[in-house]
Amino acid sequence: MSESTRHGSHGHGHGPAPRASRRVRLLLAAALLPVLLATVLGLVALWPTGEPVLGTVPVTVGATQIMQAEVTALLPEGVGDGVGGVTARLEQTGKSVKVQVTPEYLASGLGSGDRIKVVYIPEAESMTIGTPYIFMDYVRSVPIAVLGVFFAALVVAVARWRGLAALVGLGVALTGIVTFTLPALLAGSNALAVGLVTASAVMFVVLYLAHGFSARTTTALLGTVVGLAATGALGYWASDAAHLTGLSDEVALQLPAYAPELSLRGVVLCGLILAGLGVLNDVTITQSSAVWELRAADPAASRPALFARAMRIGRDHIASTVYTIAFAYVGAALPLLLMVALLQNSFIDTLTSGEIAEEVVRTLVGSIGLVLAIPITTAVAVLVACADQVTPPRSPAAVAPVGVPVAPRV
Repeated sequence: MSESTRHGSHGHGHGPAPRASRRVRLLLAAALLPVLLATVLGLVALWPTGEPVLGTVPVTVGATQIMQAEVTALLPEGVGDGVGGVTARLEQTGKSVKVQVTPEYLASGLGSGDRIKVVYIPEAESMTIGTPYIFMDYVRSVPIAVLGVFFAALVVAVARWRGLAALVGLGVALTGIVTFTLPALLAGSNALAVGLVTASAVMFVVLYLAHGFSARTTTALLGTVVGLAATGALGYWASDAAHLTGLSDEVALQLPAYAPELSLRGVVLCGLILAGLGVLNDVTITQSSAVWELRAADPAASRPALFARAMRIGRDHIASTVYTIAFAYVGAALPLLLMVALLQNSFIDTLTSGEIAEEVVRTLVGSIGLVLAIPITTAVAVLVACADQVTPPRSPAAVAPVGVPVAPRV
């Protein structure tokens, strides 16, 4: 066989995948249409219609103000009465003032040149000891903005248009969470429904924006939906059976004072659903693509053989992603783990207490949804890929012009 003929016979390995047949597209649309309708109806039914609640709780009280300042020097003698402090220049006025700082922040490395937020309490101006300016936090806008720009530039540089589409999808998803999910939860809507509708809507936008409209993407979306449904069902049972009330978080305890309709247990449940969304999306789209590539490499492979090969890849996904989920939560809860480790508790008591129990349940529920989604996505992808009988276009090098004899194969 000539080199050009051999290359032409493997033309399916280069360029975009062939378009799915009409029958396959109709079957996928029929399977996905109920999910899309349920998502749209859920958005309409759960969309908050009352008075806006976001941004309604004041940060300061009375004449108290929050200002930004730059530290100019440490005060070895403090600001009086044994209280530590620094001198700082207010960015709004240029005035140099003394700022009270807690010992923990002084010990953490607060120094000259750092930009900080200070709380100004006018009522304390008349005090003979101390200062009306209290350290509140660091100003972190610049380094975070630099990281964000670097991340976006790197994604676009490496993934190009697909990376840009993914960033747009991420922006749309975050906008949806701010405009729908948070207000709906604060209004007291059913948390399970809010979580599932949010996750489904996000997946429709993110997957099709980042990966385009194709049978592969739709198959991955179907697998993701199944994984989300399993996560929601397990999360609903686990949060009730394990009595995850959300009362172990100090920040969460403040929420009912400002949003009486909010259910803290519902917040935990919604968090369980949303926490594993990104990882679930990652493994389903990768697994779906793996099936199509395996099918293209061996079009004659039977469904069982194709499924077995794809699941070998899927098992690697399961092993690596379970570690990813577990260590992501360990990293986020490391200070809490350190504090709990100091207590004289047994290992079982530690895992089943308060916030640790929430993290454990979140990890287990997310991992179970992930493990279930991989074989289901693989099975659907195998059925769709094998049902699609579209033949890839032959390479021009392999097609002889009309009237020209074909050279004999060597």
